[in-house]
Amino acid sequence: MGEAVTTRKSGTPIKVYCLPEEKALIAANARNAGMSVARFLREVGQGYRVHGIVDYERVRELARINGDLGRLGGLLKLWLTDDRRTAHFGEATIRALLARIESTQDQMGAVMHAIVSHRR
Repeated sequence: MGEAVTTRKSGTPIKVYCLPEEKALIAANARNAGMSVARFLREVGQGYRVHGIVDYERVRELARINGDLGRLGGLLKLWLTDDRRTAHFGEATIRALLARIESTQDQMGAVMHAIVSHRR
């Protein structure tokens, strides 16, 4: 017969008594790190430095901004390929489009900076 496989479930649990607010804080920290409470406590207890995941709201904001850039880039591409749908675009429209792309890039940079600054 083969060797018995040791799993965490067959190991010995460690009980930790804590107040309700401590438990809530531990759960929130685990959630912010993208981990289960058990994994979070196991890793912290073994001395690992837990790295949190990026705030989901900021990720959604970056995805929205990226979508805006894609749409703006698509318009610019149509204009550059002399697509008949953009024949009425004048220089002022193209300059406004380029300014909007630059502004949107600035928005994305600001969100990324906020994420990095928040994690320090």
